[in-house]
Amino acid sequence: MDKTHLENQLKDFFKKAIQKDKNIKNAFMLIHSDKYNLHLNMAEGTTEGVASVPNQPFHIASIGKLFTSVLTSILVEKNEIFFDDSISLYLDEELLKGLHIYKGIDYTDQIKIKHLMNHTSGLNDYFEDTPKNGKSMLQMIEDDPYRSWKPREIILWSKSNLKTHFPPGRGFHYSDTGYHLLGLILEKITKMPLAEAMDYYIFSPLEMHHSYLASHSEPKKKSAISVADVYMKGVNAKDFSILKDDYAGGGIVAPAEDLLKFMKALVHHKLIKEETFEKMKDWAGFFNLFFIGIDYGYGLMNFKTIPLVMPSKYNVWGNAGSIGSFMFYHPLTDSYFIGSLNNFRYHRKGIRLMFKAIDILLKKAPS
Repeated sequence: MDKTHLENQLKDFFKKAIQKDKNIKNAFMLIHSDKYNLHLNMAEGTTEGVASVPNQPFHIASIGKLFTSVLTSILVEKNEIFFDDSISLYLDEELLKGLHIYKGIDYTDQIKIKHLMNHTSGLNDYFEDTPKNGKSMLQMIEDDPYRSWKPREIILWSKSNLKTHFPPGRGFHYSDTGYHLLGLILEKITKMPLAEAMDYYIFSPLEMHHSYLASHSEPKKKSAISVADVYMKGVNAKDFSILKDDYAGGGIVAPAEDLLKFMKALVHHKLIKEETFEKMKDWAGFFNLFFIGIDYGYGLMNFKTIPLVMPSKYNVWGNAGSIGSFMFYHPLTDSYFIGSLNNFRYHRKGIRLMFKAIDILLKKAPS
């Protein structure tokens, strides 16, 4: 295998893919593989008129759910919390009262920690669900994009304006509301703000010095270039509350190299034990289906083989965000794919970009 040729091929592919889409203003992609002796960190586009650089920090969106789930799992290993615990053990009455009413029955006490982690609680999703009356959260953000929303405010608003979908454990409905609840529970357990807990248990041990939770903390080492711009309907939404207040569901800002440290630690069981990670995967259940060919465990998306739909060569696990962000491990090539297109509703395009890079990699046999 000609390593230089492979690198140039991937660089050329990435550059053309980004430049082809005029809606993408900046993008990042890191590909790392020990098997292929490859470490390629790429950037295209600009932020605030300045050329983007490979290790520029960016909003990772729902990739952050994997961090929240790993933090939960760390605490499980310390016997400070358990996946089967009822959330009623940790939340106050204001949040719990009427939280999950479905067809006239209150199921709040039946919601377990694991239900929040794998989106099977039946709770609403403040980000995507629409109320019968009044404006949705997205509409309110468009009307007043810089209004700050605290986690409790979002949960209380969701409880008052959005419906639940099914009894706990009896279906799948993606829920950022559930991850806000999980974040508050983690604060109760650790006796520290979520941002501090993330730093104490994950960022600092892994020397992720440029990573932080937006609106709640700052990085230990400030980057020379600002956080990458993010676009929503053609408007720069980098400072909109929709991103900065995403909290436990996706509020982390980090550069790709920091995210690689996290994924490597997860793959090699440096953060949590292998048996705990296997529980996090939890991909066998009927209600863990995210989309056809994609299961969802505890903060983990798993692309599985389905004939004619999802070939085995695309079997990866990790997580992705609505802005086209992605962070996955590809076992077949022992490779990591991390990046973002920084554009709302570009989650599918981010995944397709990764799959095309996998295709290029698979055509080359490691020496």
